[in-house]
Amino acid sequence: MKVILVYDILTEDPDGEGQKILNRIRKTARRYLYHVQKSVFEGELTAGQLARLQQEVKALIRPEVDSVILYVFPDGVKMDRRILGGKDPTDNVL
Repeated sequence: MKVILVYDILTEDPDGEGQKILNRIRKTARRYLYHVQKSVFEGELTAGQLARLQQEVKALIRPEVDSVILYVFPDGVKMDRRILGGKDPTDNVL
């Protein structure tokens, strides 16, 4: 299935915890998906990979101030992806 992950992590906190969470979220997302923009990742995952990704992300975030959204497109659904500026960050993917 195709998955798009977007996140918004509060980093303007006095203890600096938000920046640490942001870095952990980014590293976790990179293990599963391609980084296409600052807080946007996309790629193809199995159901098991998606479940693990969700578990890992939920364990990292602070639900009261952080937001992670997963858009999941089942196999067989065509996703029309249009780039309106800049270079396609996934054009080197085989």
